[in-house]
Parts: sequence; C-alpha cells; structure tokens
Amino acid sequence: MVRRLLLLRAGSGPSDSLFRSLKSGDPSLYIVGCHDDPFVLTKSLADRNYLTPASPQRVRLRALQRIVKTERVDLVIPTTDDDVLMIARMREKLPCRVFLPRTSVIERCQDKYALATFLRRRGIPVPLTFAISSQKQIEGVFRRLAPRPLLWCRVRKGSGSFAAIPVKRPDQVRSWISYWQEMRDVPEGSFTLSEYLPGRDFCVQCLWWNGTLVLAKMAERIAYIDTGSPSGVSSMASLAKTVFEPKAVKACEKAIRALDPKASGAFFIDMKENESGTACVTEINAGRFASMTNLHDLTGQHNMASIYVRLGMGERVKLSKPYDFAEDYYIVRSVDTIPAVIHADRLFEGMEDATD
Repeated sequence: MVRRLLLLRAGSGPSDSLFRSLKSGDPSLYIVGCHDDPFVLTKSLADRNYLTPASPQRVRLRALQRIVKTERVDLVIPTTDDDVLMIARMREKLPCRVFLPRTSVIERCQDKYALATFLRRRGIPVPLTFAISSQKQIEGVFRRLAPRPLLWCRVRKGSGSFAAIPVKRPDQVRSWISYWQEMRDVPEGSFTLSEYLPGRDFCVQCLWWNGTLVLAKMAERIAYIDTGSPSGVSSMASLAKTVFEPKAVKACEKAIRALDPKASGAFFIDMKENESGTACVTEINAGRFASMTNLHDLTGQHNMASIYVRLGMGERVKLSKPYDFAEDYYIVRSVDTIPAVIHADRLFEGMEDATD
C-alpha cells in the first residue's frame, strides 16, 4: 500500500531536502506539499501541491483538513518550529496521523531559557544562562558571568541564530536589545545572556518511540552559510561532517528522557563545546528534522526520514543498535544549489590539480 504524506512549507529548503530524503528511502511514497506563499510553492518537489491560507489558524485548520481528506493523507509532517507547534495543538482535529512529541514538551523546547533552566537543574550540561527581563539587569548579569571575556546574547525563541550576537560589554547588549525592540518589535524580556561556548558545534538528530531511543545520528558543523549575521555562526551549516561523540550523545539521551520519559517523535539537539571541551545543549528542536537532514538520511545503515514515517504510521521498528555512524561523510550546502552528500574518498573525483 502506498503511503501518502503531507509535507508543510513545501518548496522551502528544509522541506525539499526532507522530500529528497523520503523519496531516497522509499520511492513509492506519495507526497503532497502545501505552503501559504505561492512563490515558494513553485519550487516544491511534491507530487501535488496546495496553496493554503496564512491565517487565521481556524482557516488554516479547515484547509489542512480538506487537503488530508481529499488526498487521503496518512501522515502530516511539519518542517518549521511554528508549524510543529501548530500541528501539535490541532492534532486531535486532523483526520490523519501526527507523529510529534507532547505539546508541553514542544512549548518548553521552544523557549530556550526555560529549557536551559530545566536541563541545568537535572545535571545536564548547558551554558550558564540568565534572562534579561529589563535592561537594568544587564550589568548585574555581566558580574555574575565574570570573568568571562565574551558572552552570548540572543532571544529566547527562534531558530538560525536569530538575533544572536557575541558581546564584550554591557553597552553592546543595551544597543543590541534596543535595536531589535525599536526596529523589529521584539518585546522587552525576550533576550538572554549566557556564557560563550568556543568549541566544536554539533547536531544530534534522533527518533524516539514511547521513551525508547530508536535511532540517533550526529554531525559537526564546520562552516556556515553566510547570512550576514554579526555572530558569524548559525544552525545553517555550509559544510558539516558525520561524527560520533559518545558523551555528547548520552547527554542528549538524558535531556530527552528528562523532558518526557515516554518521548515520541523526532528531536534534533544543538550542542557546543565549552572551554573544558564538554558538549553543552544549546537548544532542542522538538518535532522536526534539521535543515541538513540529508547527511543523517543518506549515510549509514538507516534512512532516518524513512524510519520516521514507519514509526509515524504505527509500525514497531527494532534496530540492532540506535547509534548509526558512517565515518567521513560530508554535506556541502549553499543558498541556490542542491545539497551534496559525499564521502571523503570521493572528494577530489573529477578535479584537476592546477598547481605546479
């Protein structure tokens, strides 16, 4: 029987990458796409596409219900944090399967300060973080984080290093917060200050079923797509490679179990090493795949996107081991090209050396 999926934000980079992973794992899948932006939707790779309303939510719900019924959709897959939360909240009203974590888990993960506080209390390594509810607190937070020469300022919610910047002085923080409040209408109390983590940057993507880790893969970001961000880093890697750091993966497992002993769904965890080399959890994206998911899906023994569909359809998946590490694979990405997943052994194929 052909499985029929609905992929949200069709035509976007993350959605098209996930489409390629899904079709690579199971070419028989019938994938429907939808988006509220007709220009983005023109780039969709889906078998059939629908233009949906942007708002209000009750109108979006009716549109999604219509698509699910018309296309006999088995499973809906969101690809952004906003859509993950939206689908989680309306899951009981959709006439198809939804494979997402509990709504309360998603809400906690989408507040980076609440998540950091929750995990620190449970002994899971996270950067020391303080909420800035008022600019009057900034000097005091600097004193509490002293003598660190560099701190990290960012908003509590958002992805892709949105509104994030390294800072050295309180006046830099005041100017940064004021700019975002005045120019981008970011409300007061939205920012945090934390210790700056100078080490390696990791992404751990994993699938869970009723509290059991089914599959986990890990990558290290090496370089980033240049978005002009002052921070110089983001979750959007232009170059990343497969790695396996057992202590880091174990910390991720502990974090997910702390969030929900019966966790189900997809999670990807961002981690960065502190000065001592300990990988600290910086955020957890509950309910969706990383934008570079092709590296996790097209290498190793198991296609993670395919396993997600099987779990989402209620199939019990038992793998011999949950850790799937394929050594020396890289993903290369840029804004206007299809991501390439290559092995180190094939890196120089088809190239001529122009040096003497």
